[in-house]
Amino acid sequence: MGRTIGLIAADDHHLSAYFAEPAGEPRGGIVVIQEIFGVTRHIRAVADQYAAAGFCALAPALFDRTERNVDVPYTDMAKGFGYAQTLQDTTVMLDLQAAVDRVRSAGKVGVVGYCWGGTMAYLASARLKIDAAVAYYGGRISQHIAEVPRCPVMFHFGEKDAHIPRSDVEKIKAAYSQGTYYLYPAEHGFNCTDRSSFEPASAKLALDRSLEFLHRFVG
Repeated sequence: MGRTIGLIAADDHHLSAYFAEPAGEPRGGIVVIQEIFGVTRHIRAVADQYAAAGFCALAPALFDRTERNVDVPYTDMAKGFGYAQTLQDTTVMLDLQAAVDRVRSAGKVGVVGYCWGGTMAYLASARLKIDAAVAYYGGRISQHIAEVPRCPVMFHFGEKDAHIPRSDVEKIKAAYSQGTYYLYPAEHGFNCTDRSSFEPASAKLALDRSLEFLHRFVG
């Protein structure tokens, strides 16, 4: 079980974060990047999952710049999108950098992002000094392919994702052929236990692949 801590970004913005530590010596740090719904119960559970795998895991509350303690129901996508649209990618990167700095004492650092957070994970791979990134069904990645990752990146997409057409996946692969790509027989949000689109077999396989990848590049 983790706890809430405070972070301070380079522009003096104060934000909260859910911090989960491993039982023993950490293998490295993982920054868990939220969906459009905030640092929900599921995102906290994901951080706990990575802590159980040996990492110091930190999920920053990126919507704190707009409103604190945001936790949107998964059925209210319009409200979640509304929060995401209030943010600038540049300030999100400042908050992610603060999170990276916080777990850097554990060793190398990777980021793992979901949905909107998947896109932010891709941007972090290009803009921040991190050691690896994992992007789950990032809907806007195809709009940022001019930005080249500076670390290894793994991508997870659902074959039945109504929000991300296969043509977008192919566009990303063509622009960044060095990436590791996986497709699953699942819909958007297949990793989230609190969504109707949760697909347990795909979620487990994606986690296993992500852990192997992060153990290789982070620790």
